[in-house]
Amino acid sequence: MENLAQLLDLSQITLWRGFVVFLRVGAIAALLPAFGEQSIPVRVRLGIALAFTMIIAPAVTSQIGASPSNLIIAVAYLAPEVMTGVFFGLLLRFFVFALQIAAAIAAQSTSLSQIFGGSAGIDPQPAMGHIMVVSALALVGLMGLHTEFAGYMIETYRLVPVGVLIASDVVADLGLRAVAHVFALGFTLAAPFVITSLIYNVTMGVINRAMPQLMVSFIGAPAITAAGMLLLLISAPIMLQIWLRAFAVVVLDPGGDF
Repeated sequence: MENLAQLLDLSQITLWRGFVVFLRVGAIAALLPAFGEQSIPVRVRLGIALAFTMIIAPAVTSQIGASPSNLIIAVAYLAPEVMTGVFFGLLLRFFVFALQIAAAIAAQSTSLSQIFGGSAGIDPQPAMGHIMVVSALALVGLMGLHTEFAGYMIETYRLVPVGVLIASDVVADLGLRAVAHVFALGFTLAAPFVITSLIYNVTMGVINRAMPQLMVSFIGAPAITAAGMLLLLISAPIMLQIWLRAFAVVVLDPGGDF
């Protein structure tokens, strides 16, 4: 009976520590690119979160104390874990938003925003955006960056200890840099399409000025559409390479420079 009592105490401590780790890791896993997509069934995402919890728990359980006896203290101890997980999960999810921003700018610039119905996935977005997002997520898996997510989660415990509310200066610093980086990256990826659109509009304006009787829209619309698709074929590998390099920097060092 004494051995059973000791085993019961040990199991309670293990479950408590696992639950504390699950709150942060589950929040991050719910927003991870590739693992947290809405197209993945909820049960599969829950299994992924539990798998990450079992991987992370042995590395961080030394930071977790005994379970509080008071419910209010327990809630105050656990709530920051969820908030911290959501924040660091968003830092990675922002890079998917960068691809969607780039694809939206590129599609609008090349008259491809409504091709194939304008929605090719869970999130309403141009078909170009769906192609870019799916390609990037597949590239993340092929390059093995999914194994670095565990290191990313462990690193969050160094930046924000267990039970500690994430500091406002950390949120302001990392959050502002992440948002600025997302929009800068999105526009950088879409720059070839914006430049092509500028050249197209200037050319059409010159032709229309020289020959007012010519319906330049009937000539220009197929030309810009074909140019946009050809440019996507040529520039997509380069765009994905730039995106993957920027994404890997944050995964390997969440608190460093973007």
